[in-house]
Amino acid sequence: MWSRLVSLFKHKEVRERVIFTLGILLIFKLGAAITVPGATVIEDNQLIGSDIWSLMNLLGGGALEQFSIFALGVSPYITSSIVIELLSMGVLPKLEELKKEGAKGRQKLQTATRALTILLSAVQGYGILVTMQNEGVIRPVTDVWTIVYIVTILVSGTAFIMWLADQITAKGVGNGVSMIIFAGIVSSVPRTFVMAYNEYIGNNLSTGAQAVFTGILQFALYAICFLAIIVFVTFIERAERKIPIQYAGSGSSSRAQSATYLPIKVNSAGVIPVIFASAVMTAPATIIAMIGLDDSNEVVRVLNNIFSMQTTYGMGLYLLLIFVFAFFYSNMQIDPYKITENFSKSGAYIPGIRPGKETSTYISRVLNRITITGALYLCIIAALPTIILLIWPTMNPYIANSLGGTGLIIMIGVAIETSVQIEGIMASKEYKGFI
Repeated sequence: MWSRLVSLFKHKEVRERVIFTLGILLIFKLGAAITVPGATVIEDNQLIGSDIWSLMNLLGGGALEQFSIFALGVSPYITSSIVIELLSMGVLPKLEELKKEGAKGRQKLQTATRALTILLSAVQGYGILVTMQNEGVIRPVTDVWTIVYIVTILVSGTAFIMWLADQITAKGVGNGVSMIIFAGIVSSVPRTFVMAYNEYIGNNLSTGAQAVFTGILQFALYAICFLAIIVFVTFIERAERKIPIQYAGSGSSSRAQSATYLPIKVNSAGVIPVIFASAVMTAPATIIAMIGLDDSNEVVRVLNNIFSMQTTYGMGLYLLLIFVFAFFYSNMQIDPYKITENFSKSGAYIPGIRPGKETSTYISRVLNRITITGALYLCIIAALPTIILLIWPTMNPYIANSLGGTGLIIMIGVAIETSVQIEGIMASKEYKGFI
C-alpha cells in the first residue's frame, strides 16, 4: 500500500492533480462551515434526522445542517441535469438535435443545465429557508429584503460549488460533482464511529461489566458489518463482463494474441442512479415548503407518505427510481450502436457474431442482462439500512444508515472511479515515456 502511494506521488501530474483536488475540497469544507449571514441556527435541531432532509444534507456534502452558504449543495444541478436529459430524449426536438451535434451540442446543453440550475437554486433556496424556519432550525426571518439577501447567498453558493466542481473535473481527479458529495460523506464516517462507540460502550461504562462486554460485542459486530459491506460493494463495483474481440485480417499477429476485449461493468451506471433517485425524492419536500403547506393538508400527507423512505410506498418508489435510472444511465454510458460503428471502422468483431446489426443487438442483450444484476445490487445496498433496522430494531437509525444506503454507494463508487482515473493517468504517462 505504502509503495503504491509513493509511486503515485512520484508522478508529477498525478501529484499536482491530487493536491489540487484536496485544496478545492478544503475550500468547500470551509465554506460548508460558514452559516448564511442574516440567519441564526438554533442548536440541537432535529430536521436532519428526517430521511428526506438527511438526503438533501448528503447531496449538499453535509452543509445543510449548518445552514451554510453551501446549504443547497449540488442538488439543484443534479435535478437540472435530470430534467435536461429527459427533455432531450424526444420531448423537445431542439434539445434532441443539440444532443446529436457532438461536442458543440453538449456544450449548449451544459449551458442550459447551468441556467436551469440557477433558477432551481432560487426556488429551492426559498423553500429551504421557509422549511428551516417552520421546523425551528433557524430563527424566523420576516424582512423581505433579508429573505432576498439570504436566497441570493444560497444561489451564489450553488453557483460557486458548480465552479469548484468544474475545476476538479478539469484540473483534478474524479468527477467534480461526485467529489463534492464524497467529501461530505467521508468527513461524517469518524463521527458515525464515535457515535457507535458511545452508543454501545461509552454509555454503558457505569452500568456494570456485563453491559460493557455486551456493548463491546455490539460495536465489534457493527465494525465487522461495516467492513464486510465495503468489501462486497467494492467487489461488485469492480466486477465486469469481458466480451472477446478480434480484428479482421490480424491472423496470428500480436494484436490478435493480446487479451483484447470489450469490458462491461456489472454496475456500469456507477453512483449516478442513486444520486438521481435521491434528488427526485427530495423535490416534493422542497416544493411543499416553498408553497408553505403543512401536515394538516391532505395532499401534503399523501405526498409525505409516498416520498418518505420510512414508509413502504416511499422505499418502493426510491428503489424503483434507482432501478429505472440504472438502465437509463447504463445505456447512456454504453451505446451499442456507437460501439458497433467503431468496430466497423477499426475492423474489429465479436467471434461468432455477425458484424453490424447483430453485433449491436448482442451487445444490447449482454448490457441489459448485466444491468439487471447491477440495478438489483444498487437497490439492495440502498435498502440495507431499512433491512438492518428490521433485524436489529434497537439500533440507532443514524448508525444503521452508515451500513449501506446512498452514502456508502456514493463513497465507494466515487473512490473506485477516482482510483481508476489515477491509474489511467499513470499508465498513459508510462506509455508516453516508453515511446
